[in-house]
Amino acid sequence: MDQPVAETTDEALMLAWAGGEAAAFETLYARHRGPLFRFLLGQLRDRPQAEEVYQDVWQRVIAAREGWKPEAAFSTWLYRIAHNRLNDHWRAQRHRPAAPIDADLRVAALADPDDPERVAAREEGRQSLQQALDELPEEQREAVLLRLQQELSLEEIGQITGVGRETVKSRLRYALDKLRARLNP
Repeated sequence: MDQPVAETTDEALMLAWAGGEAAAFETLYARHRGPLFRFLLGQLRDRPQAEEVYQDVWQRVIAAREGWKPEAAFSTWLYRIAHNRLNDHWRAQRHRPAAPIDADLRVAALADPDDPERVAAREEGRQSLQQALDELPEEQREAVLLRLQQELSLEEIGQITGVGRETVKSRLRYALDKLRARLNP
């Protein structure tokens, strides 16, 4: 690759990696590891399960590298793999697992330099938002997390989840309405 790595597109990096450039994978991994893990953790709400699915997603990326074709953006392809792996996980579980037993303790243990009153108010808001997100149907929660955390377009979310743009819009609208109603009684 002749251009600086920071300016290289994900698709060009994937093609370079498929051609044998190991450094291209390192760059792809560095760009996407944090956002992908946060997405999986937001969906699974259990760090060990998120870590397991996260590793599986990257293993599938590695296994598919030679046959990869830039038909969609790399991030769309990556999140489609994650979406499919989550579906496999939930199918195997036959239910969405509950939040970890110590979730409240974990949240409360977060260090914050602000005064206790502000910390408590923010914490209550976080817990309320997380609970409201947890109460959303799976498809709506996934659309919200992909849109707000990953900042993906409606088209990209549609490609990842296998539905049309209008369905994504509808899921987001219903989800946001439910969140507003839940958080602003």
